[in-house]
Amino acid sequence: QVQLVETGGGLVEAGGSLRLSCAVSGLLSNIRAGSWYRQAPGQQRELVAQIYRDGRTDYGDSVKGRFTISKDDSKSTIDLQMNNLKPEDTAVYYCYNPSGYWGQGTQVTVSY
Repeated sequence: QVQLVETGGGLVEAGGSLRLSCAVSGLLSNIRAGSWYRQAPGQQRELVAQIYRDGRTDYGDSVKGRFTISKDDSKSTIDLQMNNLKPEDTAVYYCYNPSGYWGQGTQVTVSY
């Protein structure tokens, strides 16, 4: 059974930091790449960051310079370090694996 479990969401003041983690299990391949997406109320789900098997990374324009995606292949985890958070970063954050699986989402709320 494939599982993607996100942890680390919560409430933080603007300017603060949070670290999200996605633990992947049950996959025989494509564990070494993945993405983080987010969806705010009334908006479409958008790509936040992705990391490839070779470690290359891409970021959405709104988070460049503030967020960092990383992975630990030995633990099958993909993390998202979020710094200098803004109220507009408030959303449910989802982990995604290239095999087509999504996590259940974790809420991030940034207060003014």
